[in-house]
Amino acid sequence: MTSVRVRRVRQHVNPLAKKYQTPLSPVEWEKVYAQLNQPLHLDIGSARGRFLLSMAQLETNWNFLGLEIREALVIDANKLRDELGLTNVHYLFCNVNNSAQSLFSSLPNKSLERVTIQFPDPWFKNRHAKRRVVQPELVAELANYLAPGGTVFLQSDIKFVAEEMCDRFTENPAFVRLGDGEWLAENPLPVSTEREEYVLSRGEPVYRALFTRVGKDGDTLPVQRDL
Repeated sequence: MTSVRVRRVRQHVNPLAKKYQTPLSPVEWEKVYAQLNQPLHLDIGSARGRFLLSMAQLETNWNFLGLEIREALVIDANKLRDELGLTNVHYLFCNVNNSAQSLFSSLPNKSLERVTIQFPDPWFKNRHAKRRVVQPELVAELANYLAPGGTVFLQSDIKFVAEEMCDRFTENPAFVRLGDGEWLAENPLPVSTEREEYVLSRGEPVYRALFTRVGKDGDTLPVQRDL
């Protein structure tokens, strides 16, 4: 699929390290996407970017944005995007936990309609809990900018990580979990991540959940677009 050299990069990066504390500058979105008026799918922790590249080719009527804290992976993903000639997908190097406001506030009004957070670094030790990506502050920022009826899809092969992510979204009144609180048996998206395929190939479980952004009056709105 690609002629881009596969880099060896650190699997885990401490988001609290000093080098990752500079917030992302506002983005000129009109220079990023050929069709700015399309709905936006945000993938937090996009790694090598293969998931979004496949999604962008399947759903050409969407724009896709991958956020990744390992800069080398972002560089390679954008190179591959250019080789494929895709104009509806882009990758940014940033720490989403300190860049969310500056990033989202510059988006076209209510263009963010879908968010995925898939197999984030688990940071198993309790003293490292603040390093996990899904913090209450991030959920609050997503609540501010996700369009009513928009969706958040979460998955992990580590049960306590999936439970913690779900708890953080459940605690925010802007989100309602779909599926009566049960784990989803299947991925509702047409593309699997590399990690998901690896876990399933080993016969191990994947814990999945889907949330929707409710209206200001607390009513659950229909999802605006199919997953």
